[in-house]
Order: sequence, then structure tokens, then C-alpha cells
Amino acid sequence: MLINIVWTIQIVSALLLIVLILLHSPKGDGIAAIGGASQIFSSQKSAEKGLNKLTGIVAAIFLLCTFLLGFGLIK
Repeated sequence: MLINIVWTIQIVSALLLIVLILLHSPKGDGIAAIGGASQIFSSQKSAEKGLNKLTGIVAAIFLLCTFLLGFGLIK
């Protein structure tokens, strides 16, 4: 019973993680990354900060489920 819940959480978090990663804006620095000039105009908006935080949380949930299922800790 518990294993089905963990599998469901893992599948939902995997799909959500795909969507969240696709929502991120591209960060192509180009040639400016060589001299460090890409950091001059880099300011994260609050929406992007929240998206980064949410992506990290969902990724942590996905990794936790993966370890629980992979090592057989849930039966």
C-alpha cells in the first residue's frame, strides 16, 4: 500500500519537474561568460526566484522517492 503512494508521488513529481524545468528562462551567457561580464546585468525577479525554489523542492522530493524505491526501503 505504501509503495503505491511513493510510486504515485514519484511519477507526479517527475512530471511536475519536467514542466518546471521547461518554464525556466534560458540563461545563455554567450561569449560574455568568458570575462565574467554576464554577471553585470543578472538580476533575478521574484517570480524566477520562486520558480527556482519550487523546482529545488520538487527535485528533492523526486530524489527522496527514487532512493526509497531504489534501495528497497519501502515494501
